[in-house]
Amino acid sequence: MRRRTAVALVGVLALGGVGIAGYALRDHVGPLLPTEECTATVSGREVALSTEQAENAALITAISVQRGMPARAASIALATAYQESKLYNLEQGDRDSVGLFQQRPSQGWGSRSEILNPVYATNAFYDALQKIDGYDSMRITEAAQEVQRSGYPEAYADHEADARVLASALTGNSPHAFSCVVDDDVDAASDKLNDAGLTRRAETVCRDVEAAFGDLALGGFEPGGVTTGHMKGSTHYEGRAIDIFVRPISAANKKRGWAIAQYLVAQADRLSIQTVIFDDRLWKAGSRSEDGWTDYDPPDSPGDRRILEHRDHVHVDVFD
Repeated sequence: MRRRTAVALVGVLALGGVGIAGYALRDHVGPLLPTEECTATVSGREVALSTEQAENAALITAISVQRGMPARAASIALATAYQESKLYNLEQGDRDSVGLFQQRPSQGWGSRSEILNPVYATNAFYDALQKIDGYDSMRITEAAQEVQRSGYPEAYADHEADARVLASALTGNSPHAFSCVVDDDVDAASDKLNDAGLTRRAETVCRDVEAAFGDLALGGFEPGGVTTGHMKGSTHYEGRAIDIFVRPISAANKKRGWAIAQYLVAQADRLSIQTVIFDDRLWKAGSRSEDGWTDYDPPDSPGDRRILEHRDHVHVDVFD
C-alpha cells in the first residue's frame, strides 16, 4: 500500500464513491503537491473545478454524447447544474429539491432516490429539454428556464460562458483541453483477474465508461489474461488496461475519442486511473498530471504508426 502523509483532507461525497481533495506530501520530503482539481481551457477562458464537480460535469456531458445531442445541450445542462447545485449531487435543497438539477419529486421528476442518481437525473433533464422546440437555438438561460421553471429565470446566464467551455472540452470539440491534477497515492487492490482477464479496478472502468457512453468497442484484454501483442512491460499483461476503439480514424471519431479520454481523466480520482493515452497525447496521474496532456512518444516498433500513436483508440489503465 502506498502511504499518504496528509496535510489537509476534505472528504466529499462523489458519484459512486468518496472523492478526496486536498494537499498531500510525497513519500519523501519535498514540496506540497497542488490541490487536486480539474481545469478546462478553451479560447483563453479557464474553468476550474473540484474533482467531484468534474466527475459530475463529465457525466452530464457524456450522457449528451451517448444520446446524440449537440454540444449546445450539454452547455444548457451544465449551466443549469451550475446554478442549481454548483455541480454537486446535493441531498437537500429548497423544499423537496434534490440532486444535480434540484429536481422535485412533488413536481413529477421521479422519486427522491431516483433523482439522487446522477444518471437518472441527467437523462430526466435531457428528456425535458428535447421536448422544447428549438432549444438548440435559444439563449442558454432561456432553454434552461423552459425546463426548470425557476423563480429566477435569468440566473442561468451567469454560468453560460463557463458551461460552454466545459461542454466544448468534454464533448471532444476541443481536444486535450480538459485535465486534472490527481495524486498517485492509491491504496493497493487485489491483482486477481476476473473471467474477462481484468483486475477489479479495470473491470469497474469498463462498466463505468459504457454506462456513460453506451456500448463501446473494447479490447486489450481476454479470458486468462493477455500474453502477447503489446510492448514489453505493458499494463495489458497485468490485466490493468483496456483499449476503447474509435475506428475508423476520422474527424467524428477523433471528437468522440477525446470525449471519452477527457471523461476518463475527470473520473481518474474516483476510479484510480493511472494513465490515459489518445491521439498521440498522454495524461498521467501524480506529479506529471500537473503538466496536463503531454506529447506521447511511442517506442520504435514495426506496425502502423497511427495505431502506435493511439489515433484509433483510447488507452486507459488503472493502478495496481
